[in-house]
Amino acid sequence: MSETTSITPTRPYMVRALYQWIEDNALTPYLMVDATADNVQIPTEHVQDGRIVLNIASRATGNMSMKNDYIHFSARFGGVSQEIWVPLQAVLGIYAKENSQGMFFDPNEYDNYEPEEEASAVANKPKAATKPKRDNKAGLKVLK
Repeated sequence: MSETTSITPTRPYMVRALYQWIEDNALTPYLMVDATADNVQIPTEHVQDGRIVLNIASRATGNMSMKNDYIHFSARFGGVSQEIWVPLQAVLGIYAKENSQGMFFDPNEYDNYEPEEEASAVANKPKAATKPKRDNKAGLKVLK
């Protein structure tokens, strides 16, 4: 680990752990997302006050992937399947619908963090995101 490498944020690890705990206890995991953050791909018609709360239960999503940099899954909104992409920086919290137990995160956690691959990338080179199209019958309930 070099002197310029920053420590990785805890958020992706905590989100995955809490998601597993909520699912293991037959509760419903809700993800609160900052809808104004960069690279968020969500149904904007459901955003309120710059935020959206998504039901990310395994029964409501398809092809869920929780990586260190993003959460990706497919879900149905109004009967239409959509790909959802949420950078971890945009995750404000994760909690159980039934008892509100979970965690909300420090909004400044990512202020000085720069992943190694981004630090060594050319500054003006655009990053290509691959977002596979999948036809999935999973449902998602939007909360207000």
